[in-house]
Amino acid sequence: MLLAWLWSALAFLLAALVVPGFRVDGFWHALLAALVLGFCNALVRPVIILLTWPLTVLTLGLFLLVVNGLVMTLVVWLVPGVAVANFGVAIVVAIIIALVNAIAGRLLG
Repeated sequence: MLLAWLWSALAFLLAALVVPGFRVDGFWHALLAALVLGFCNALVRPVIILLTWPLTVLTLGLFLLVVNGLVMTLVVWLVPGVAVANFGVAIVVAIIIALVNAIAGRLLG
C-alpha cells in the first residue's frame, strides 16, 4: 500500500510535468495529494457514481470522466500546493494519474 501511495505521488509529479495548467509545488505536496485522492476515491467517488448512475448509463460510461474530473477538482481544492487551471485540465490529469497507477499496478502485481 505504501508503494502504491508513492506511485500515485509520482503520477502527480509526472502529470505536472506533462500537462500545462496543472501545478504541484513539490514532492511533499504530491504525497499529500495522493493521500487525499485515495481517500476521495474510497469515500466520495462511489457516492457520486451512485448518484449519477443514470447519466453514466445514458452516456455509455463516458460520464465517469466527468466524475473523475470532479474528484480531482476536489483534491486540488483540499490540498494546498496543487493547482489546476480549469475543469478540462482536471479531467486530463485524472486520466494520466489513473493510467500511471494502472501501469504501476500491473508491474507491481
